[in-house]
Amino acid sequence: MTGKIRDYTKLAADLLQELGGEQNIVKVARCATRLRLVVKESPAGAKEKISQLPGVITVVEKGGQIQIVIGTNVGKVYDAFLKLVNPQNIATTEDNNNIINKIIATMSAVFAPFVYILAAAGILQGCLIVINLFWPEFEKTGVCQVFSFISWAPFIFLPIFIAITASQHFRCNIYIAVACCAALVSPQLGQMVEQIKEGKLIVDFFGFHLSETTYTSSVLPPLFLVWLLSYLEHGLDKFLNNVIKPIFMPFICLVVMVPLTLLLVGPLTANAAHYIADGYNWLVNLSPSVAGGVIGGAWQGLVIFGVHWGIIPVILTNFKLYGHDSFQVYQMIAVIGQVGAAIGFYIKTKNQEMKGVSLSAFITGIFGITEPAIYGVNLRFKKPFIFGSLSAASGCVIAGLFNPYYFAYAGLPGILTIVNAISSEMPYSFKGAVIGSAIAFIGPIILIQLFGTGEPKTETSLEDDTPNLKLDSVKLASPMTGKVIPLEQVPDQVFSSKAMGDGIAIDPTDNHVYAPCDGEIKALFESSKHALGLLSDDGIELLIHVGIDTVNLTDNQFSYHVTMGQKVKQGDLLISFDPEAVKQAGYPLITPIIITNSAEYQQIIPTTKTDITPQDILFTVKQ
Repeated sequence: MTGKIRDYTKLAADLLQELGGEQNIVKVARCATRLRLVVKESPAGAKEKISQLPGVITVVEKGGQIQIVIGTNVGKVYDAFLKLVNPQNIATTEDNNNIINKIIATMSAVFAPFVYILAAAGILQGCLIVINLFWPEFEKTGVCQVFSFISWAPFIFLPIFIAITASQHFRCNIYIAVACCAALVSPQLGQMVEQIKEGKLIVDFFGFHLSETTYTSSVLPPLFLVWLLSYLEHGLDKFLNNVIKPIFMPFICLVVMVPLTLLLVGPLTANAAHYIADGYNWLVNLSPSVAGGVIGGAWQGLVIFGVHWGIIPVILTNFKLYGHDSFQVYQMIAVIGQVGAAIGFYIKTKNQEMKGVSLSAFITGIFGITEPAIYGVNLRFKKPFIFGSLSAASGCVIAGLFNPYYFAYAGLPGILTIVNAISSEMPYSFKGAVIGSAIAFIGPIILIQLFGTGEPKTETSLEDDTPNLKLDSVKLASPMTGKVIPLEQVPDQVFSSKAMGDGIAIDPTDNHVYAPCDGEIKALFESSKHALGLLSDDGIELLIHVGIDTVNLTDNQFSYHVTMGQKVKQGDLLISFDPEAVKQAGYPLITPIIITNSAEYQQIIPTTKTDITPQDILFTVKQ
């Protein structure tokens, strides 16, 4: 229930009561617009009750958090909430809760920064498959051989990528992590393991024999290595003298972590990944259609909650062990179901603005990126999402009858990667993938035409003699340089649903945020410095939120150039940031610019430009 907050202490107390009291609170945090709470158990009906509290815009449950969207007053509510709880009690229970969500968050942070690299390599492999299909002799050419090893390189040296991103997530030295993981993919180790497998060599290491485990293309061994390395490194940091630390820190980490991984961590985690993959494959072998139907129907729901990252080790293990994987076929069909729903919505809707949103979502969906379709259209109106999921489940059931597989990894499974299902040894694989994809794509188009888009019905107002009013207008400049993105396509439900207010987003190509108008700084967020609130001299309340979920970044990726209450002029520098550091941490830089008091204005007209600079007009606000 939106409304002005006057008694922040009362709102904080009401929130604490509805969430079951202090003993139920695990963690309290905030970002530019939301109070983020982790609880042991979510009380029945709490979400609905909190949504009705004065000053609460909406409530979102995401990633194990209850996110209470309040707006720019969130800081005052947060401060009031902290006065009602004991931080020590909260801190002691945090580590014992939410293990599943921590695992999911780790997988997301580790794989998100380089998933597009794997996608590019997968597309290259798909191209080679198609060329070899029509020109078998191509496989023997030097061109094919060169492109082949290029396409496989990111997978062979996957532990190096994991070392980079995992070290950032677990906050340890990136170079030490890379050195340790590089040892795992050393050609010399590979040769030793091959000889061990053939029985030609026994490697005795302080009384222990090296196992037959190989680590190229592995996921869990390097991930656990870096996790344990973070504890070792932080422990050594307390005891080593600063003079000898630069040399002895990496020395001790290398001689401890690499042997520990080779003897214990590697074999255990690699076997665990094999068992999980075998469990999934057992279900597929038992009934491919049942397994496919479950994955096709539920996959995009898992994407919404970020759970989808957890399946990557299973998929990569399948490719490593067997050279193919069935999960990605069903994953692809699920993606195509949402793409079909987006184009079905485009055909049916009469809303010209939503036609543009759905068409754009369809285009990005072709490349395997479904977040714009899900958040911008399908989930927003519910019916398209349901129709897309049902059609995908049906398509996967039929595809399962052909026992389909992917024979090359696709970082972003979708229409373009369907060629990865081609195999001369399993010709029915591709047929099953095509038939399943066709059902998933056509199904939601037909269902939406028959049963509607789910858009709310609007009453047609009759034209009367009310004169058109000439409205005063205020023009706001763009605070950034970059690509303009409709708010509906922002991969965050609170922003895309316009619960915070009307606005637009920019995908920046620069690293500066400038004042879009004359005004006063009304809100700053000192822990992360990722956002600010600005009140224009004309009374327009603006929220500039650099990136999505960037409140989690506290390592100086952002810098303020203003202070609270400071008067600014249009063009003044407000924020600067390190775009590469933000991207490497796994967070998109898409920046919503929201007019939080948009309900007070009769019309907010965004720019029609696709590329924008601070010299261009971003909004025209009619009062």
